[in-house]
Amino acid sequence: MSFDALQRRIDGLSNPSAVGLDTTAELIPPLILASSGSLAEAFVRFNRGLIDALRDVVPAVKPQSAFYEALGPVGAEVLRDTAEYAKKRGMYVILDAKRGDVDSTAEAYAEAYLGGGSEYTVDAMTVNGYLGSDGILPFLRVAEERDKAIFVLIKTSNPSSGELQDLESGGERIYERLGGILEKLAGDNTGEYGYSRLGGVVGATYPEELRALRKKLRRTFFLVPGYGAQGGGAKDAAGAFDGDGRGAVVSSSRAIIGAWKKSGGGEDFAEAAREAALRMRGELRKELGL
Repeated sequence: MSFDALQRRIDGLSNPSAVGLDTTAELIPPLILASSGSLAEAFVRFNRGLIDALRDVVPAVKPQSAFYEALGPVGAEVLRDTAEYAKKRGMYVILDAKRGDVDSTAEAYAEAYLGGGSEYTVDAMTVNGYLGSDGILPFLRVAEERDKAIFVLIKTSNPSSGELQDLESGGERIYERLGGILEKLAGDNTGEYGYSRLGGVVGATYPEELRALRKKLRRTFFLVPGYGAQGGGAKDAAGAFDGDGRGAVVSSSRAIIGAWKKSGGGEDFAEAAREAALRMRGELRKELGL
């Protein structure tokens, strides 16, 4: 139930982090590109190499669907392979799809990615909640039926997020209002760690807002992007966690999967990713006192 499976894996590895598999041709080493029959094959080889190198260090991976969709129809197969491969190796899989719509359309999205007929073996997905509860409840229903979870965008890590999310209404900011809606929709259905299956996305690039939201949203598990390439660090992300050092997972993408670019031609891409992930783990552990 809820995010218990993710928290247990985080505790087991003593590492509250996820690696974003935001794979692109630019992040794949030239050797893999040159020796693959297609870009899709290169994606698969690169992702599998990363998963094998990270499986005993990082509890979760977060493939971003847009980069796979850009491959065309074959991208769906690559995404399925990536998710399935990670799951077989014991990793928690978060699909970063940021889907959002209302009523039957939202339910169709939820069935596509979380439902029983889905070919995607994922544990959770990201959802755009800025259509209101109509765009959240269909995902929540399917997640409850299939024992999955969702992360709803609350305060995103991008620089222009404040143009809309920081506007005030009735004495509170829009993102705060959405956070309150999530807590109400989740109700009292929490798991063993006190969190529901309705999580929230809050960027490490806004540490003050992150700390304030943690105090208000007691039952909302946080997915925290913005670490690394976007400028967020361990100190910024620390406010996402509760007093026990739980309740959040911090995501880094390019800084880990593209770490090989700092060390050479990419022959050691998997080792470079592992070293970067270990550094991130060490930084988070130190900041959280783990």
